[in-house]
Amino acid sequence: MSAAPIDKVNLRLILVSGKTQEFVFSPNDSASDIAKHVYENWPLGWDDERISSPTILRLIYQGRFLHGNVTLGALKLPPGRMTVMHLVARETLPEPNSQGQRNREKTGESNCCMIL
Repeated sequence: MSAAPIDKVNLRLILVSGKTQEFVFSPNDSASDIAKHVYENWPLGWDDERISSPTILRLIYQGRFLHGNVTLGALKLPPGRMTVMHLVARETLPEPNSQGQRNREKTGESNCCMIL
């Protein structure tokens, strides 16, 4: 795909299988807008991974799930440049603090203190 227009964000979406496809979006487009667009314009090479609804498509950027109302502009993605995100099928999103909670449980950390 050629370079995105200077006022657009070029996204390379990667499936769990490793398949990729490039799309061009406006900085005003939200994660939900992107999921709907991808669902409605499902790439031919992804046919064996087609999903039943755009509502289960989730974007992952820098290791974090994007909630539906987050826009590309809010992420301060550089217009005219390529940005890579993962695209996965998932019914629900984890709670924003759930990863930190899991890490604390694994390391034995807690939020309480001990006074001696």
